[in-house]
Amino acid sequence: MTARLLALTFVAAGLVWPAAPLAIVNTVLHDLEDGPPIPPGFSFVPGQFIFLSFQVAGYSATPERKLRLTCEMDAFDPKGIRIVETLPCNVAETLADEDKNWKPKIRLQTLIPPLAASGAYKIAIRIKDDVNGQTAEQELPFKVRGRDVEPSDKLVVRNFHFYRGEDDPNALAVAVYRPGDTLWARFDITGYRFGEANAIHVDYRVAVLGPGGKVIYTQPEADIAVEKSISFYPKPYVPGAMNLSLQKTIRPGQYTIAVTARDLLGNQSVVITENFSIEQ
Repeated sequence: MTARLLALTFVAAGLVWPAAPLAIVNTVLHDLEDGPPIPPGFSFVPGQFIFLSFQVAGYSATPERKLRLTCEMDAFDPKGIRIVETLPCNVAETLADEDKNWKPKIRLQTLIPPLAASGAYKIAIRIKDDVNGQTAEQELPFKVRGRDVEPSDKLVVRNFHFYRGEDDPNALAVAVYRPGDTLWARFDITGYRFGEANAIHVDYRVAVLGPGGKVIYTQPEADIAVEKSISFYPKPYVPGAMNLSLQKTIRPGQYTIAVTARDLLGNQSVVITENFSIEQ
């Protein structure tokens, strides 16, 4: 599970016989555990935890002064798809005479999927008072600043770019290398079919063509990159990467990278080619 109950904290005070309906109050989102509320305009990023805290007012108690609350939390992406499994929680406490205006405080946390796209997301909270059957709901919007890859209804390779170094944030405007350099490239694969439990089975391989169009390098079978996984949230794309050590004796000219991607669940394949140059 990518979400879990963090803690239940009860802030002292006391029994409130329900003069008002059950309500979720003092709801706050945090980007750090027990940290300050997120400021206006704040955006979370993929792979980041969201910390949530709220209190419950207007509940009832049994004649034995016991309260029983159950709650659920869901988080949804901009398309209304759940990003994590429904997170349950509960409160069971016996109240004392001197407690006054006491509101249980609940803390939860959940994880934004690592490949989440940008957009307006939301958290939905539902509370039920198991003593009198009352319910209450609340939604909280939050923003995610992700990396967006255009979807496709068929298998495609998008956003192929050459780089000078492995972690360079900016792609080369012109893909030119020298003998002895290391060529780096990154790209995205999308448009594959999903199996049960959002299963995917995608692989890709790389070949290099020389100036005359002849294949001069083919990636060994053992080195083919494979993404075979299941996940609660459907992966919108598979990020791909490659590097190639250019021999010092390689001749100047225009060369071609060919990437072959396969969707083994959807019985699809696609080949793209991108050119780069070797100069002395």
